[in-house]
Amino acid sequence: MNKAQICREYLTKYPDHSQRTIVDIIMKEHPSLFGSYEGARWHVRACRKGNNLKKRMTTVKHKPLAKPPPALPPLPESKVKAWEPFDLEQKRILVLSDVHVPYHDKTALVTALEYGDKWQPDCILLLGDIIDFYSISRFDTNPEERDLAGEICGLREFLAHLGARFPKARLVYKLGNHDERWWTYLWRKAPELVGLNFTRFSQVVEAEKHGVELVDEQRLIRIGRLWALHGHEWRMGANSPVNPARTAFLKGLECSISGHLHKTSEHSETSLNDSLITTWSLGCLCELHPAYARLNKWNHGFCTVEQDDKSGFSVANLRIRHGRVL
Repeated sequence: MNKAQICREYLTKYPDHSQRTIVDIIMKEHPSLFGSYEGARWHVRACRKGNNLKKRMTTVKHKPLAKPPPALPPLPESKVKAWEPFDLEQKRILVLSDVHVPYHDKTALVTALEYGDKWQPDCILLLGDIIDFYSISRFDTNPEERDLAGEICGLREFLAHLGARFPKARLVYKLGNHDERWWTYLWRKAPELVGLNFTRFSQVVEAEKHGVELVDEQRLIRIGRLWALHGHEWRMGANSPVNPARTAFLKGLECSISGHLHKTSEHSETSLNDSLITTWSLGCLCELHPAYARLNKWNHGFCTVEQDDKSGFSVANLRIRHGRVL
């Protein structure tokens, strides 16, 4: 037998003996086979490792596969609705904001419309607060001036006038915070009527009859690279420490036009990649000194937007003073 066979034989014969004891026995019975004690110890150790490895390989019991985890209960259904911008592709857009029918300033409104007659827009964009809804305001109002039916009738007449005056122009009406008073009033005072067809804003103002497209849910309007919003979407109120246009720039960081604060302003900055970002706020077409804000910094105004085929655009933010466009 060779050295390995002898070592395995003694390891099998004396499985509980120490390595040193087995080496002593081998050297005693086979003194000349390994040549030295260290040589015998090395072979015993090598054979013992091999035996242990085989033993481990044959005695290891495989653990049963873990059971798959129980199925998770489903997540609840989401009520999130898509909120996408409303796109305007027209090239020449006349933008009117904050008319506040029936508290519109007739001289300023006529001046803006006469400018539109000469400019010939292919779209009229009503940028919010076209009706005041004074009679259903949550603020304290004079009972003698509350006339909901009269306000609604006045708005219908205004929309009919626009349709007849600009028959070839697309008419888009984005709701502002005053227009939204209709819904907030129903939610507070008559929630049972919400959802009925005759209470829908589109039915109340006869939008389909006058060819008006409504933009509600505070959706933004995208005119190429220019964004149009009423201004109440930011919830910034009167908190414009410099001017409304600069506040819109700081909040949106995109070119935009907005109304809401009844003040003409403009703000421009150039970005690091040499993009010019400009924001504009529009003047109003309503009474300048209402009972709830006798002293203010309002002015009459409107704007025009002209865009080209390369996504470029130009904005003329115009003011009105004593019936003249400035």
